[in-house]
Amino acid sequence: MQRDAFDVVVVGGGNAGFSAAHAAAERGRRVLLLERGPAEEPGGNSYYTAGAFRVAHDGLPDVAGLLDPDDRHAVTVLPSYSAADFAADMAKVTGDRNDKALTEVLIGESAATLRWLHGKGLRFRLMYERQAYPDGDGRQVFWGGLAVGSTGGGKGLIEQHTRAARQAGVEIRYGVRARSLTLDGGRGVAWEDAEGRDGVVHAESVVLAAGGFEANADMRREHLGEGWHLAKVRGTPYNTGDMLAAAIAAGAGTHGDWSTCHSVAWDAWHKENESNRELTNQLTRGGYPLGIVVNAEGRRFLDEGADFRNLTYAKYGARILAQPGGLAFQLFDATTRPELRVEEYDMPGASVVTGNTLDELAAGMGVDAAALLGTVTEFNASIDRSVPLDLSVLDGRAAGTTPPKSNWAIPLERAPYYAFPVTCGITFTFGGLRAGTHGQVLRGDGEPIPGLFVCGEMLGGLFSGNYPGGTGLTSGAVFGRRAGSRA
Repeated sequence: MQRDAFDVVVVGGGNAGFSAAHAAAERGRRVLLLERGPAEEPGGNSYYTAGAFRVAHDGLPDVAGLLDPDDRHAVTVLPSYSAADFAADMAKVTGDRNDKALTEVLIGESAATLRWLHGKGLRFRLMYERQAYPDGDGRQVFWGGLAVGSTGGGKGLIEQHTRAARQAGVEIRYGVRARSLTLDGGRGVAWEDAEGRDGVVHAESVVLAAGGFEANADMRREHLGEGWHLAKVRGTPYNTGDMLAAAIAAGAGTHGDWSTCHSVAWDAWHKENESNRELTNQLTRGGYPLGIVVNAEGRRFLDEGADFRNLTYAKYGARILAQPGGLAFQLFDATTRPELRVEEYDMPGASVVTGNTLDELAAGMGVDAAALLGTVTEFNASIDRSVPLDLSVLDGRAAGTTPPKSNWAIPLERAPYYAFPVTCGITFTFGGLRAGTHGQVLRGDGEPIPGLFVCGEMLGGLFSGNYPGGTGLTSGAVFGRRAGSRA
């Protein structure tokens, strides 16, 4: 058995783990980062993201210093997104079940933490292709409070984190699975690797950043409910809840909503629609606010325009999973199809059914044609066409059917018609460990466990039922930095 000693051991090599490692290293700590994925599969869930970071800011001049140069900045409209706006969105999407102390820190340090990462060589840009629409005056108008993303998406984020960590002297070991914690008589992490070797790393502090249990079908069924074993794993296959179980066994308290998760509309028929490291986030189907969504019976079952897409997308995967066969279809016509994001709807091998008539479309979908025609006809007839369409705001252009479509109701009436089959893609689980605002893991009675910290998806309490897009990476960086600053 191999034995090592470091000042700080970080378990998990995603955005949160690297943020903790950076913060510990800049204090002169000798840091070891353990990553379960092999060297050719680094980055945890962060690798699979689009790289979006939700931050409070006062408009483009406030974030310009973070951004790569771009000629489009001169014609960009980026509304301010205040701390109050951020807090309101967190409360709204979670049903006010978010931990207020953690949320206050998340929001208050969001922009400063991105500037800190930028100072370590991480790069950022405005996500025009995801979060902006052109207006009639040639401007790019951002909407929904989300604008900043990492250059190169999740792949670029992990490359830049890795480079910064190595430059700071952090030792990274790949293909190492942490199995248990030793907290009495000294702190340590027991591990094993793919070659059958095992060992223990002793340290003054351990930072847990190993993700949730989204890749563990048995734990999904236990905590999320029956049927969740059928969800498709969007990200890393290595987030199986090992360290959650280990921390709880060592006395850590739990916090947050263990019964819900982040889950999205996901390409249902693509042959490689789990943990796809080439396509990553491109298998998401986020264009539903421009169309309608029907189940395998040809009926609508959700409000596609309830709010901005980045405030609804993370709960709609669960709604799809609850439909017959866990299957739905996003429908568009010749008017709306060109407006869909190229990276998702025109990706290589995207699953799609096309038809010059709704009958033809229904046949390709395997849906009853009369039911589909009735749904589309009723939807089209219920639209208040006196309200002008404006995709960059909640425009109130509604369809007064059941369920309603509250905004951006556009009739489907121009052939050809398109149906994109979607299922539930699970991203991460919301339940986690109880911790203080610096990431100190707390026992069930609220007392801290000396030398044990948590960040990223393992930190419980921030989300419940739904999630504001881009908040996960921000949380990982903010609380990773905080944990590393104390470890």
